[in-house]
Amino acid sequence: MSEQDSHITVLLVEDHSDLAASVGDYLENCGYAMDFAADGSIALNLLEENKYDLIVLDLMLPKVDGIKVCKQLRERGDGTPVLMLTARDQLEDKVTGFEAGADDYLVKPFAMQELELRIKALIRRARGEVSDGAMKVGDLVFDPRTMRVEREGKRLNLSPTSVRILKVLMRESPRLVTREQLENELWGDMLPDSDTLRSHMYNLRKSLDRPYKTKLLHTVQGLGFKIALPEDV
Repeated sequence: MSEQDSHITVLLVEDHSDLAASVGDYLENCGYAMDFAADGSIALNLLEENKYDLIVLDLMLPKVDGIKVCKQLRERGDGTPVLMLTARDQLEDKVTGFEAGADDYLVKPFAMQELELRIKALIRRARGEVSDGAMKVGDLVFDPRTMRVEREGKRLNLSPTSVRILKVLMRESPRLVTREQLENELWGDMLPDSDTLRSHMYNLRKSLDRPYKTKLLHTVQGLGFKIALPEDV
């Protein structure tokens, strides 16, 4: 591990003490600074008080489960990468985790080396964020705390719904966000008519891309949308 990597802090949220000890010992030996929480409530308190580079989050937790922890984290505007651990390997469980804001998913039992590799990959992706906590893709910068959006250093005036869409797309960048996931995060069960999202995407693209040479908002026909540099499409 490089000197830069040695300063990475990881919050491990796991209620099984033996597994938490094994994972913690392994990652500490890899050079990571570790913090621990045995339930979701403790995790949320720690996340209020501390800044972590990555969260390893068990799905099944006492008091507050991993899905709720992840949702509350994202609702706060916290883009800290989340690697979710679970004994469930069904597709619908993975979809639920991703829709809650998880960045990656690892099914128990797992090899420690795979855990470390996934952590490294998430950290590399997270380094696309600027130091003040804002998210950055190319020359596009979004600060979730102030909801300010800039491109080439100039502020973009977006509607509140466009800002919410952008927040989801940049949080997931460069991964694809399905239409269903986007609609669920925006409106939950109260879905509008089928043309509403299309209209919002048109307005977002007009503000985000039309005046600029490099296009960052991409539609994947029949699947969904992504914010990404051309080389990541």
